[in-house]
Amino acid sequence: MHAHCYRMLGSTHDAEDALQDALVRAWRAVGQFEGRSSFRSWLYTVATRTCLDLVELRGKRALPVDLGPASDHAVVGDRPLTDTAWLGPYPDAQYEQREAVELAFVAALQHLPGNQRAALLLFEVLGFSAAEIAGVMDTSVASVNSALQRARRIVAEKVPSVSQAQTVRELGDLRLRQIVDDFTGALERGDADALVALLTADVTWSMPPLPHWYHGLAAVTDFATSVPLSSCGAWRRLPTTANGQPALGSYLWDPDSETHLPFAIDVLTLRADRICEITTFIGPEHHAAFGLPEFVH
Repeated sequence: MHAHCYRMLGSTHDAEDALQDALVRAWRAVGQFEGRSSFRSWLYTVATRTCLDLVELRGKRALPVDLGPASDHAVVGDRPLTDTAWLGPYPDAQYEQREAVELAFVAALQHLPGNQRAALLLFEVLGFSAAEIAGVMDTSVASVNSALQRARRIVAEKVPSVSQAQTVRELGDLRLRQIVDDFTGALERGDADALVALLTADVTWSMPPLPHWYHGLAAVTDFATSVPLSSCGAWRRLPTTANGQPALGSYLWDPDSETHLPFAIDVLTLRADRICEITTFIGPEHHAAFGLPEFVH
């Protein structure tokens, strides 16, 4: 249910709020459960309606690529956009159905109205029938089928045909670990050539809540050599997973505390054995959800 709420809302924090609210609603209404459906279906109905209320209240979440074109050179001193609701990473260590939380899929869901988002997730991920979804959303089966058709079309346009789960399986653990280690080493050494060797020609790098993002080797290299590889200071990174994808908890040296403090979660999207997308979710608040330490020496 937590993963379902995350898919609906695009934020771990919002998912926790929604799940707590849904469980309270379910507890208060449990006497109304008549057993005409499974208890699981009933709970997901409560959770979905809770999420739909939040979608209506808070709107969709975005990534920098949703806001405008890529920058062709590094923007030094880029400032966060605080009036945008940003998509966040998902700690998936205990979640088996990882394809359903992959970054591209969750980001694509944010382009759907709440009813289409809910219908698609209930049908494709959770296995509800169109009739059951109609009951959840208090609408007709024809309306559900129409919502599913529109939702599938939009998601298909935005989600790669090869999932990250498939890519990771084909790479194998050893090769995947080598890619992550090489990426970590290149950034910590400030080695631009080693970094470029790991990237696809059409690589993108975005850093919510910073609005600018970069596309292509030239722009990404210019950004990397201007900001993370030169002007930020010393880094340490710990491997983790996020959204069913390889990820790193990034720590930046803090001279006042004389240690490395949480800075961001870097989520890597792979195509074959190259990195085609780097999404750096900036903010120390992300680390706790991933069980990462408060500092690194």
